[in-house]
Amino acid sequence: MKRRYIAGPAGIAVAVIVIVLVGLGWYWSRSPEPFEVIAKARDTVPGDTDPATIPGSVTVSALMGVASTLLDKPGGYLGNDVTPPSVLLDNMPRWEFGALVQVRDLAQALRNDMSRSRSQSSEDTDLAIAEPQFNFPADSWMFPASESEYRKGIKALDRYLTRLANPDDSNTQFYARADNLNEWLGVVNKRLGSLAQRLSASVGEYRFNVDLAGDPSARQSTPKHSQQIRTETPWLEIDDVFYEARGSTWALVHFLRAARVDFRDVLEDKNAEASLDQIIQALEQTQRPLWSPTVLNGDGYGVLANHSLTIASYIARANAAIIELQQLLTRG
Repeated sequence: MKRRYIAGPAGIAVAVIVIVLVGLGWYWSRSPEPFEVIAKARDTVPGDTDPATIPGSVTVSALMGVASTLLDKPGGYLGNDVTPPSVLLDNMPRWEFGALVQVRDLAQALRNDMSRSRSQSSEDTDLAIAEPQFNFPADSWMFPASESEYRKGIKALDRYLTRLANPDDSNTQFYARADNLNEWLGVVNKRLGSLAQRLSASVGEYRFNVDLAGDPSARQSTPKHSQQIRTETPWLEIDDVFYEARGSTWALVHFLRAARVDFRDVLEDKNAEASLDQIIQALEQTQRPLWSPTVLNGDGYGVLANHSLTIASYIARANAAIIELQQLLTRG
């Protein structure tokens, strides 16, 4: 009887702990709500100046907002956690990584292109700090932790934004030019193209080898003799790719909305506002609620849905629109 009395409370305690961990895991795995980029800029830009009148302020504020969301959302940053329930979760860490890649790409574009008038001009000192901070490994638990390094990057962006909003500081600039926007969109195009390919490989497919097409003198380090190459995402990685794509497009929607404000004169001059709106609309569809408890992987026109192919279709549509937008930006 005594053993039963001891085992009873212990069993209840274990059950309560399990329920709490499962509840936390579910709550922490929910995607953060999107934020309004103009409102975020008003809260971030110092002073009472309208952020829309300061080129670059909305883009930098959106970059800070996305990076801060990774660190301050429910559960905080989970990609480097080593304790339950975080260590048992994989969907949210993949979501975080997808968003982090977009943060890294935009930080690099800010440092190398948008803040510089020409290739020989000096780079901004704070952007030179922020860009490598965001490229710190995403899974470092301590000494130092990933979060602390990313916060240093956010603080460096904040210093740049403060100087950008200072009308007396002529050395801090953001150049809202068509070539700078086009350069960043070229990187976005490659990221989305890779995601679309990985998502489409959820069912396994053969693709033709066109790696060297169009250049008879081109070579590659390892020859591929087969004309058809089979690609298929391992079964255990299907949900990882899906949530990485969701995180990547979540961040990208904010950055594109910000770019629509900061590059509005360029877009109006090229009559390209509708093209950018089309991209944003397609990417917004990737954020629709997932009502299934798991990422389904139905085959082709089968009975079950295939969530990977669904999100891949929206990404491919956005990618095609990006190519059209790049063509508009290069025209005189």
